[in-house]
Amino acid sequence: MVQGKSARRSQIKINIAIDGYSSCGKGTLAKALAKQLDYIFIDSGAMYRAVTLHMLQLGVDVLNETDVTDALQSLKLSCLINKQKQTEIVLNGKEVESEIRGLMVASKVSEVAKILAVRKKLVAIQQEIGKNKGVVMDGRDIGTVVFPQAEVKIFMTANSAVRANRRFKELIANGDSVSLETVRKNIDQRDSIDTSREHSPLSLSSDYCILDNSDLSKAKQLEIALEWVNDALNATNS
Repeated sequence: MVQGKSARRSQIKINIAIDGYSSCGKGTLAKALAKQLDYIFIDSGAMYRAVTLHMLQLGVDVLNETDVTDALQSLKLSCLINKQKQTEIVLNGKEVESEIRGLMVASKVSEVAKILAVRKKLVAIQQEIGKNKGVVMDGRDIGTVVFPQAEVKIFMTANSAVRANRRFKELIANGDSVSLETVRKNIDQRDSIDTSREHSPLSLSSDYCILDNSDLSKAKQLEIALEWVNDALNATNS
């Protein structure tokens, strides 16, 4: 794409924040943008999933904020940047990418993510990674809390039925036995928690570019996002 080539040639690095509802393809777009721009991709959601897995492994009640906060003391979480400039989540010395993608973790992650101590710990890690720019990060509060000064902020959304179907296919492909109705209820629950939580709720402001990809191909949504990136790079360079 012409847009991607012009953006890649720029010597100036910017940060790109992608927020939005669950199962909107935030990670897919973020990875594609990072590859096109030769940036680092950070999946912030994977970090929260890893914390959730840690709690489940310890048998911690994720609804008990005090117990979750106490259990953070034994958490050892690191993000390794691989050769593809993508983060690999290492929990307590073990790579856990496959383990954090199951429905059990997904059903509890929003409860864990709303706890202030968890958010403070992970935001500090995320901001440290992004301090030198050249980062594409997706999540729920990237443009509002983690990188409020990000040069490009994208808010992704899609029809709930479309999102449920996408997530259902992903889980089935990973070998999970689950019904579409269960997936739909999980997504509705996560949306409710993410938008209503006290600390860093999912929200957007006027500086976001809204991307509804209900009927967009991956190629088309990348094309649109790259246009926004190029506009930001041109403004930065001018």
